[in-house]
Amino acid sequence: MKKWAFVLLFLASSMAQAQDAFKRHYVNMTEFGGLFGRVMPENNWNGTLNRTVTNRVNFTMQTFNGVQLKPRLAVGATVGVDWYNTALLMPIAAGVRYDLTRNKTKKSGLFASFDAGYAVRWLHADATNYETKGGMMLNPGVGLKIGMKSGSALILSLTYKRQQARVQNPLGWNESSNFEERVYNRMAFRVGVSF
Repeated sequence: MKKWAFVLLFLASSMAQAQDAFKRHYVNMTEFGGLFGRVMPENNWNGTLNRTVTNRVNFTMQTFNGVQLKPRLAVGATVGVDWYNTALLMPIAAGVRYDLTRNKTKKSGLFASFDAGYAVRWLHADATNYETKGGMMLNPGVGLKIGMKSGSALILSLTYKRQQARVQNPLGWNESSNFEERVYNRMAFRVGVSF
């Protein structure tokens, strides 16, 4: 009986030490890169009955600021800027980062990310008689952290980004409204740092 009590006491003290070793702390992940996609513009006809499809590459940057709640889980907020061909949107989102694998000594490994929020147009300037509005944004992905001696890490991430927007166009002859509902579906490849 004394042996079991000793084993239970030892396990309880080990678990308490393991929990005390982890302290919640601030986390930042700042990244920049490209948004890659294929687009079929609304009014881009090539003279036949077929519409043309074009490749698009746009610049993106974002920063995730949050709290490392558990050794593998961080939650926080993401703020970014996405330059599409006709819109400059600023997504603001709640974000989660979860380490899928982790080398404790080098802070290296795979992680999953998920951001959900809404884009605003604070940095966008519309042409005359146009009005662009942001919309819902989802951004799930995976990434790789490569630990550095300084304690920070290099980040490589690949995500899918779905961004909605609405554009009010100039009114034509006999029109009471003229707007486009846009959905930007892009693959994002980003490089950055984490500390």
